Amino acid sequence: MANFVKASHILVRTEEEALKLKAEIENGKDFAEAAMEVSLCPSGQNGGDLGFFSRGQMVKEFEDAAFSMQKGEVSSPIRTQFGYHLIYLTDTQD
Repeated sequence: MANFVKASHILVRTEEEALKLKAEIENGKDFAEAAMEVSLCPSGQNGGDLGFFSRGQMVKEFEDAAFSMQKGEVSSPIRTQFGYHLIYLTDTQD
């Protein structure tokens, strides 16, 4: 099990927005480009890149999703108190 994951994310207000974005990404839209265009998080300016993080650094729902994903996977919408996230897992480290 990885001790650290590297992920990017896109934060939007509604589940509908997140589902529409996920479909666009699955059909070839670049994740980082989508993040720069629509993410409500300041990380959107960097393509949504959050860098490496360990357990305990992110809100529980986000962390649970990120640590259960496979490298290269884009999550279904994850709801937190901030809104709806799409997570793209880019790397893992022990």
